[in-house]
Amino acid sequence: MRVLKELNEYQAVRDAYQWDIPARVNMAYQVCDRHAEIIPDKIGLIVAHPDGTQRDYNWAELAGLSNKMANFLKSHGINRGERIGILLSQCVEAAISHVAAWKIGAVSIPLFSLFGEEALSFRLNDSGAKVIITESIHLTKIEAIRDQLPELKLIVVIDGEGSDGTVDLWRGLEQASDHFEILDTAATDPAYIVYTSGTTGNPKGALQGHRSLLGHMPAVEFFHDFLPQTDDLMWTPADWAWIGGLMNCLMGAWFHGVPVLAHRAPKYDPKHALELMAKYKVRNTFMPPTALKLMWAIPDIPSYGVNLRTIACAGEPMGAELLDWGRKSFGVTLNEFYGQTECNLVVANCQKIMPIKPGSMGRPIPGHYVAVINQDGHEVPANTVGQIAVRAPDPVIMLEYWNNPQATTDKYIGEWLLTGDQGQIDEDGYFWFVGRDDDVITSSGYRIGPGEIEDCLTKHPAVSLAAAIGVPDKLRTEIIKVFIKLMPGENGTKELEDDIRTFVRTRLSPHEYPRVIEFIEDLPLTSTGKIMRKDLRDQEAAKTPKD
Repeated sequence: MRVLKELNEYQAVRDAYQWDIPARVNMAYQVCDRHAEIIPDKIGLIVAHPDGTQRDYNWAELAGLSNKMANFLKSHGINRGERIGILLSQCVEAAISHVAAWKIGAVSIPLFSLFGEEALSFRLNDSGAKVIITESIHLTKIEAIRDQLPELKLIVVIDGEGSDGTVDLWRGLEQASDHFEILDTAATDPAYIVYTSGTTGNPKGALQGHRSLLGHMPAVEFFHDFLPQTDDLMWTPADWAWIGGLMNCLMGAWFHGVPVLAHRAPKYDPKHALELMAKYKVRNTFMPPTALKLMWAIPDIPSYGVNLRTIACAGEPMGAELLDWGRKSFGVTLNEFYGQTECNLVVANCQKIMPIKPGSMGRPIPGHYVAVINQDGHEVPANTVGQIAVRAPDPVIMLEYWNNPQATTDKYIGEWLLTGDQGQIDEDGYFWFVGRDDDVITSSGYRIGPGEIEDCLTKHPAVSLAAAIGVPDKLRTEIIKVFIKLMPGENGTKELEDDIRTFVRTRLSPHEYPRVIEFIEDLPLTSTGKIMRKDLRDQEAAKTPKD
């Protein structure tokens, strides 16, 4: 049941669409159980294991497994509204964990498998998670922080018991019933929390309701040229811990019963990605531009036999060169889109019904009212720089920041949700990204907040103060550079640089470690002691030779 009408022109599609959000809805039924009722024997998930084997799950199996897991969670005292951390990469256990959480009315929290102790501790503590579902490889990290997590009552392990105090998931599922009545939930009842990049200070938890999936669907259909089509099959190298992997791909495809390939290598390998997509006949993918750029060096891409129907891109600007390369390499016009954790998927391209302007993020997706406004909340004329904003109410807008009412209030000017990004609209209604009015670093498709990095750095015994910024990089868009004021008596040696990089990499995640470190005598600070990152960015820009 497609929500958009497949018409021949953008404005016609936009004019034909109206939101239809029921008052009572549960995402688990939308993405799983209704398919089990209609197409029980069709494949919903293909798990490609590292050893080259695969395991297919049909909709009847996925519904049964998620029912077992819902009963398993209930048997351990997990109830409506309680938070469940899911520290898993792409696998069947990750998928059914989210679905089961929604079935019981609980709130799922996707967690990146490469998070270090501090990143995990903050998110689990802030959310008050009662459960974490993970695999044994992560138990050392969890045990190291467990005394910091008073609300955590249950550690569930998907690959054995691991240690005292953990529960074996599959043993528990063997004993659980495969029948479960999905909880009746309102569209605005909480369903999941995705943590933001942490622009200033710690990350914020964007709380989304069960309406969120329906809010995503016009966009998912739009930038995949009217998903679903015959033989569609979705895969992304993006981790399901990010909203782009979880909602744009997995759940977006599952809404339509489109099968999803689950496979995420420990490290992205462009050749392996090509081989994977060819082997499993992937038709639809979401790829950050960096992932595609890493394929440029591979000769004769058509020889791999990849047969994609759509490629969706987001996370960083995509220029004309990448657009042309995509057409030559895959015979596909890349569709760029735009959104953020708090309000995901509001602007996009759909090459099937609108001209693509290289460098543009596209036009507003049907159903969403997006504008460029000034500081007073008024829309500005075409080709005028202002803040990109989305008008509420909108089903894809978060319910609130978890336990942070002031931040929620600050996110709005009147009816406008502020994205924090500067942009402009041209005469044809296309949006163009200009820059950020916050300090988010965009690297390899990740939006990285400096606050969490700086907080981690200051815990290093040699570091007195630290500031993180993004500096331009041809491959990754930006790389992380940090400026460090050392403790008295410390010297900025190469050995210390390496130690600091490892310190951040192991405590946060590999994509958040600083590739460039500069030791300085003093950091530029405001009168209230805040780091003036803009001054540092300006200093870096001044070092760059002008063409």
